[in-house]
Amino acid sequence: MMTIKDLVNAPERLVSGHRSCAGCGFPMIIRTILAAAKGPVIVSNATGCLEVTTTVYPFTSWNVPFIHSAFENASATMTGVTRAYKAMKKSGKIKDDVKFVVFGGDGGTYDIGLQSLSGALERKEDFVYVCYDNGAYMNTGIQRSSATPKGAYTTTTPAGKVEWRKDLAKIAIAHDIAYVATASPHNFMDLALKAEKAFNTKGPSVLIVLSPCPLGWGSKTDQSIQIAKLAVETNFWPLYEYDNGKYTLNYESEERKPLEKFLETQSRFKHLLSPESRNLLKDIQEEIDKKYDELKKLCKE
Repeated sequence: MMTIKDLVNAPERLVSGHRSCAGCGFPMIIRTILAAAKGPVIVSNATGCLEVTTTVYPFTSWNVPFIHSAFENASATMTGVTRAYKAMKKSGKIKDDVKFVVFGGDGGTYDIGLQSLSGALERKEDFVYVCYDNGAYMNTGIQRSSATPKGAYTTTTPAGKVEWRKDLAKIAIAHDIAYVATASPHNFMDLALKAEKAFNTKGPSVLIVLSPCPLGWGSKTDQSIQIAKLAVETNFWPLYEYDNGKYTLNYESEERKPLEKFLETQSRFKHLLSPESRNLLKDIQEEIDKKYDELKKLCKE
């Protein structure tokens, strides 16, 4: 099992020099996950903030083999890579045990890339899929995605999104795969251990990680970790894992903090804190409580 010492001494696979915004969540997420991969690792990346900011031509921050194809087909691209690897290993051309990981934002995962991801999960392709979830299409102007929380401001939902966010974890679990987990960058050891478990699981695994975005969330750049922690402490983003049919809740506070503690840190939710939005805020809190209670029941079964 990975320790903090292992994490600190792991090789740097996403190096400095990228152009991500101050306070962005994905650099720490990617570095932590790649540190959990023992041995060689190959990365496929859907179009998005991560791809754009780490591969500004003619430079790259990737210290591993890296493939970008298109927004919608990162999973299909990695499928081809893993199939080629198996053939070359069988013929003796490759000796190393190689790990494979796909990174995509919520736009490239919940929406545009869902078809190729679903196909890969159904075929039981042997790679880890990581969604860094910042809740909108941040790279192209902060448009809503199906991961955008209800009530959140985006440039295409200026009065607040009216639909509930899609439950990607349930969709992944419905494909009858072995391992699915949620994580947050504020708890880096929980993230690292889940990544290690995902890499060691035969077949596909899915990690869905909350990725703070100061630009799109309207939050302070030095508060990303604290905001991610509040998301967990208010049950907005529960930490749990599904491991071969068993659900485990990885964090449970003795007393849940009110949702407003999380919402007030971001301008995308400021309208929800007005007296006129009291009933909507109550509905959102009730829905979060309901889903959390359902999750707790699953974890006790």
